[in-house]
Amino acid sequence: MPKRILQGTVVSDKGEKTIVVKVERRFTHPVMKKTVRRSKNYHAHDEGNVAKVGQTVFIEECRPFSKTKTWKLVEGEAAQAEAGEAEAGEAA
Repeated sequence: MPKRILQGTVVSDKGEKTIVVKVERRFTHPVMKKTVRRSKNYHAHDEGNVAKVGQTVFIEECRPFSKTKTWKLVEGEAAQAEAGEAEAGEAA
C-alpha cells in the first residue's frame, strides 16, 4: 500500500530532529455548499534539522518514531528547497 504524502508549512522547528507541520485541507460543506478550510498539525522526523519555520515541505507517513511522531520529512524536497534558496542568495 502506498504511503501518504502531505504538503504543509513548518510552524515549529524547536525540537531536536522534530518539526511541526501545519497541513490545510479544503472541502465543500455537505449542507452549506461552501468551501471550508480545516488545518491540522503533524509532528514529523527531520533527521538533519534542515527544515526552517515558514518553509513549505512534504511529509511522508512512516513507522512511529515516538508517541506523536509518525511522519518523516521527504528528504528530496527539502534538499531541492535548500538548493533553490542558495541559488537565490548567490544571485543577489
